[in-house]
This record gives sequence, structure tokens and C-alpha cells, in this order.
Amino acid sequence: MEKSRSIIWGKNRFYGVALALLALVLVPFFLSDFLVVFATEMLIMVLFALSFNLLFGYTGLLSFGHAAYFSIGAYGTGLFLSRVSPSLLLAFLIGIVFSFIVAFLIGYFCVRLDEIYFAMLTLAFGMMVHAILWKWDSLTGGADGLVGIPRPKFSILLATIEFSSIPGYYYLTLVVVGICVFILWRVSRSPFGLVLKSIRENHERVEFLGIAMRRYRLGAFVISGTFCGVAGALFAPFERSIAPDISFWTKSAEPVFMSLLGGTKVFFGPAVGASLFMYLREIISGYTELWMIYLGAILIAFVIFLPGGILGFISDKLNAGRRGT
Repeated sequence: MEKSRSIIWGKNRFYGVALALLALVLVPFFLSDFLVVFATEMLIMVLFALSFNLLFGYTGLLSFGHAAYFSIGAYGTGLFLSRVSPSLLLAFLIGIVFSFIVAFLIGYFCVRLDEIYFAMLTLAFGMMVHAILWKWDSLTGGADGLVGIPRPKFSILLATIEFSSIPGYYYLTLVVVGICVFILWRVSRSPFGLVLKSIRENHERVEFLGIAMRRYRLGAFVISGTFCGVAGALFAPFERSIAPDISFWTKSAEPVFMSLLGGTKVFFGPAVGASLFMYLREIISGYTELWMIYLGAILIAFVIFLPGGILGFISDKLNAGRRGT
């Protein structure tokens, strides 16, 4: 009986994911250009939130500096496209590699600390990156940032794909985000991911078992930061202009909000949280400039009444139903 329930549950999840993918593929056919642009940004933020949650929800480490890797990916890609070559593939690789290097260097020092000390050190490094982007005028454009970042054609073998159009870049984002989400999902289900969950629950016991906890933490930190860099690499050509504010600590707070809204212990929780966060921000900011106050109040309500987030609450109810309780 329990086995048949598991099979049905697995099929339902498969059909749910397939239906969601179909809906995403059909977005440009049924929605206006404005909504397609909004959906593109939402996909980028979904990847940002899911990448962050590998460290927060799965490893139990709260970072207030993940905007640094997002911005490094964005600036690396933007600088390469603007000043070196119009090759989109090479630009993405440059942005991702830079994010990987910076995440490794910062993570090497941060993973030695726990709890509030870890959080404050990530914040300090994040603000250091922000200061560099703000002050290095000759390279980053300083306070003005980078303007006029192109969306060039993408050539592979004999095929050339144009991404300057809104639907074209949406589909590029959908494919890249889809691949990254699948990789993150596999990582979370791997033995490596199981060790991360153990570290989250009791890192001292993991150390007593002889597991190199810092190496696993560093691995999670680097993977998380690198995929945040992928999100940033997508963001630069999407916006066509970037400024140092994408590296500020308030940007680092966004994936925290998204993860808490959707649920940190359910893989797709941050994706739901990111979608809800973007939607609420768009709606509320249309009525008032004080949208952060209202969004903050909503977050407080969720933390109090749904501490596990939206998907966490739904998952608990469904699991209770499967157990017959």
C-alpha cells in the first residue's frame, strides 16, 4: 500500500513539473512583451534563490553576501561583451568562472565560522565587492555602471540564434535556468547533498564522525556562489545595463526573503518564494514607493504563521495525508 502511494506521489510530481514546463514554454505565445520581460526576470531570480538555498536551506549557513557572486557574474559577462568580444558563450563562461573564483576565495575564510559570525563575514566580503565595483571607475564604470551591454547572436556549429528579441532571450534564459535547476536538484539528492543536510541538523556530530565538514561547507559555498554567478551572467545582457547596486547588501537580502516565503527545506520552495516576491513587489510598487515596508510586513506574517514557508506547509499537509494522519 505504501509503495503504491509512493508511485502515485512520484507520478503526480512528474506531471506537475511537466505541466509547469509546458506553461513556461508557451509564455511568449500568450502573454504581452511586458509580461515576457517580467517572466524572464522572474526566472533569473528563481535561479538566484535556488542557488542561495543550497547554502541556507540545505547546509544551514545564512549568507548576507550572495549578491557579490551575482554581481561578479553580471559584471564579468557585461565587460566581456562590451569591451572584448560579442561572443555570448564566452561572456557567460567568463562571468561564471570569475564567480567561481571569488566564491572559492571568500568561502575558504567564511566556512571556518558558524552562525552569526559566518553571516557577518559574508556581509563584510559582500560590501567589499560592492566598494570595488563602485570605486573602480576605469573598469566597472563606477557609480554609472555599464551601459549598452549587447545581446549578440549565439553561434554553435552551423546554427546561429538571435537573442536580441524579447522572446529569444526568454527562451535562452529558460533553457539555462532549466539546466541549472536540474543540476542543483541532482546535487541536493546526491550523497553530497545528504551530508549537507546532516551538517545543517548537527554539524558537531558530523565532525565527530570524521567527515571533513569544512570541505563540504566550502563545496556548498562554491556551488551556490557559482550558480548565483550564472544568474548574474543572464541578468547583464537581459538588462543591458548594470550598476553597483546589484552587489549591495539589500540585494543579498532578496534570496533570503524568497527562500523564507517559499520554504527553505523544500527544493522548489525558493522558486515559489521568488515568484511570489517578484509579483508582490511589482504590484505593491505600482501603488507606493514604500513597498519594502509592506513586503516586510507580509514576510513577518509568513514567518509567524507559516514558519516552513508556502511549499513547506503544503508538503507537511500532503505528507500527513499520505501517512493517513
